[in-house]
Amino acid sequence: MEHRVVITGMGIVSPIGSNMEIFRQNLLNGVCGIDYISRIDVSDLKVKVAAEVRDFTATDYMTKIEANKNDRFTQFGIGAAAQAVEDSGISGKVDPFRFGVYFGSGIGGFNTFVSEYDVMKNRGPQRVSPHFVPKMISNIAAGQIAIRFGAKGPCISASTACATGTTCIGEAFRAIRYDYADAIIAGGTEASIEPLAIAGFTNCMALTQTDDPMRASIPFDKDRSGFVMGEGAGALILESYEHAKMRGAKIYAEVVGYGSTCDAHHVTAPDPDGEGGGRAIRLALEEAGYIGEEKVYINAHGTSTLMNDPTETKAIKYALGEAAYRAKVSSTKSMTGHMLGAAGAAEAIASVIALETGMIPPTIHYQNPDPECDLDITPNEAVSFDPELALSVSLGFGGHNACIAVRRYRG
Repeated sequence: MEHRVVITGMGIVSPIGSNMEIFRQNLLNGVCGIDYISRIDVSDLKVKVAAEVRDFTATDYMTKIEANKNDRFTQFGIGAAAQAVEDSGISGKVDPFRFGVYFGSGIGGFNTFVSEYDVMKNRGPQRVSPHFVPKMISNIAAGQIAIRFGAKGPCISASTACATGTTCIGEAFRAIRYDYADAIIAGGTEASIEPLAIAGFTNCMALTQTDDPMRASIPFDKDRSGFVMGEGAGALILESYEHAKMRGAKIYAEVVGYGSTCDAHHVTAPDPDGEGGGRAIRLALEEAGYIGEEKVYINAHGTSTLMNDPTETKAIKYALGEAAYRAKVSSTKSMTGHMLGAAGAAEAIASVIALETGMIPPTIHYQNPDPECDLDITPNEAVSFDPELALSVSLGFGGHNACIAVRRYRG
């Protein structure tokens, strides 16, 4: 038996707002969350800007003792999940054995890894915290969310680098569609703005080194020079249509397609012909029943790197053909930076907001067109478009590609 799958709750922790109301407002107003790094000492680093979460308080969602036992990435994940669960009203209204968690991280507890290594180096192995491993491992956000909300169904933590959030949502969609669960908390989380991570990404030529926060993340702009590290978490409640209707839930949108592929090309660089990403988009469109007539919004991966943006442009054309030029495209990373494993979840939420409001969030700070990136990328200001179908595209290191298709809910 196949079920329709709907979205009944959303939660966000992001550089442009850590609740849905603020996030929605800032997203459509083109507010930039990128600024000079404040949480760590960057005096020895070439990179001085990032998209930090500045308005999140862990103790809004847990006790101080619980916060101390969880890495920042898990705190973000619990915060976003708590918002989504509350928004959905699902607590106490789902069989716990049919309630799952599909929640991932690209890197996991990087803060904990670095701090505990320093403890061992400076104070000896006997002083390493007994909480080190359960704070660090990348699946622990999913585990802690399941514990918090009594979700005893499938609990899976996928890690597909920058495609993680989208992969988790897509796999949750499949699990509900094919009757393995009635509802799932799906999403991703990341908190890796640390000197070691910044140095690593810088030295593999991925991060921009511009000192101007307003020209740092400039997707599809000819002057782009690398991505900006971001952090945060996004969570969505996916639920079977029948279960949602039975309990009278508010329905935001319907998940109608998912594509997952691999370039099998290079550990960091995308396949320059865009075929791998294009197949993921095409698979999502085929499952969604797209026939080329619906008004489409594409939340692009749009990292602002030299290679990603033209390659993704090719991927979109590969999947949609001439219809690619009729679609509205934007990269919300121009506002949030690249939230890594959380990016796909935050961008899925942005896609739902576009369907819900009829407004396309902009690609801000766009100045100089690149002839290789010639789609309508919604420059600088949100526009009214009233899309019927939204695609959220994620492309990760290792060649991981994922795309989900979300349709406006029609009943």
